[in-house]
Amino acid sequence: MAVGFILISTAPAKEHEVYNELLKVKEVVELHPLFGEYDLIAKIEAEDFNQLGQVVVDHVRSIPGVIDTKTLTGIKF
Repeated sequence: MAVGFILISTAPAKEHEVYNELLKVKEVVELHPLFGEYDLIAKIEAEDFNQLGQVVVDHVRSIPGVIDTKTLTGIKF
């Protein structure tokens, strides 16, 4: 099991729209708004790191209003 934490920057005033779209991604197991450099943080669980990368590219970065992402990867004990 691969775990990723994605820090997400959104376009101004697009935080709610991006948040609602991320709720539809089945691999997103936690989602929180942030204050500061990033607007949202999403915890993703996937079968492996390849699938994790696919989720980031195909489902997160493709959401209108997402400007930038930073993915921190880990493993599940």
